[in-house]
Amino acid sequence: MTTDCSENFDRYRKQTLFSGIGEAGQKQLQNARVAIVGCGALGSVLAETLARAGIGFLRIIDRDFVDLSNLQRQHLFDEDDVQAHLPKAIAAQKKLQRINSEITIESHVEDLHASNIEHLLDSCTLIMDGTDNFETRFLINDYALESNTPWISGGVIAARGQVFIVVPHQTACLRCILQEEPPQTETCDTAGVIGPAVNVIASLQATRALQWICSEGQEFERRMTVIDLWLGIFQQIDLSLMHDNESCPACGLNERLWLRGERTSQSTILCGRNAVQISPSPGKSIDLKQQQQLWNTIGSTKLNPFLLWFQPTDQPEIELHLFQDRRAIIKGTEDLNTAKTLYTRYIGS
Repeated sequence: MTTDCSENFDRYRKQTLFSGIGEAGQKQLQNARVAIVGCGALGSVLAETLARAGIGFLRIIDRDFVDLSNLQRQHLFDEDDVQAHLPKAIAAQKKLQRINSEITIESHVEDLHASNIEHLLDSCTLIMDGTDNFETRFLINDYALESNTPWISGGVIAARGQVFIVVPHQTACLRCILQEEPPQTETCDTAGVIGPAVNVIASLQATRALQWICSEGQEFERRMTVIDLWLGIFQQIDLSLMHDNESCPACGLNERLWLRGERTSQSTILCGRNAVQISPSPGKSIDLKQQQQLWNTIGSTKLNPFLLWFQPTDQPEIELHLFQDRRAIIKGTEDLNTAKTLYTRYIGS
C-alpha cells in the first residue's frame, strides 16, 4: 500500500530536497512499477536502495536460495536466512517490508525464462538487471525491445563492473554491443568479487533508475560507465555509435532468439556457488512432502514452504535444493554431466 508523499514527507525529506527529485519526482517514484531480476549481489542492493527511496511497487524475481557465501556482499541476508534455506526473493521481501511497509513488494521464486517472462515482467515500467549470466540478460533485452520497456544493465566481477541503460529505439541495445553471448573466461570462482565494487555498480544502476523515473524518461545517461574500483579507474563509453537500427539483429531486424526460446539452456553453473541448476521443461511440478518421505530413507532433509533440502547419506558433499516446479540446485559440483546424473538419480527424468 502506498501513501501520498506529502503525507509522509519526513521519510523522504532528504531526497525531495534534492533538486533532481523534489516532491514531483517523489510522486513519480511512488507510482513507478519496477522489476528486479536476480536478487543476489547487485539485486539485493538495488532492492534495498529502491525500497528506501519509495518506489511504489517492486517485483523481485530470483531462482536461488541464501547461501553462506552470499553474506560477504549481499546485504539483505543474514545467517538466519542461510539456516532456514530461504529463497532470496522471500528473504528479501521480508526484510524490505520491515524497511518500508508503505510500498508493495512481490516476490517470485522462479527462474526467468522465455515461457514465463511476459507474465513475470508484465505491467512493470522499468527492469533492473541483477543477474549473473548473459543468457538471462539477452532474454531481458529481447523482452524489453518487444514490449518497449527500458532496462538498466549492470555487471560486476572482481573489482570491475559496468552499467548502461537500454531504452528501446533510442539507445544501443545489448545486441548492438554484443552480437552473441561472450565466452566466460572469468567467473566469480576464478576472479572473485568484492562487496564495495558491487555497491558502486548497484548504486549507479539505482541512480539511473531514479533519474529515469523522476524525469519521466526525459533524462538519462546515454553512456556506459566502466569502473575498476581497486585501481580507481572510472571511464565513460559513448554507446551512440553502436546503435544501428539497420544492422542490429535485435533492435534493427527484430530478431528474438532468446524470447522465442531458441537460445535457452536447461542447466546452468551458478557463479561462485560450486553449484549447478537443472531446469526441467516448464509446466511440471512435484509434491515436496511426498518427495521428502522418499528422501528421508536415504539421507537428511529439511522442508520449508518454498523448497526441499536434501543431503544423501552416501554423498555428504552433495546438497540438493528442490523447488515445486521440479527445478533443482545441486551444490557440490560444477560439472554439468555430474549434476544431470544426480538429478536423474534422485528426482527422475
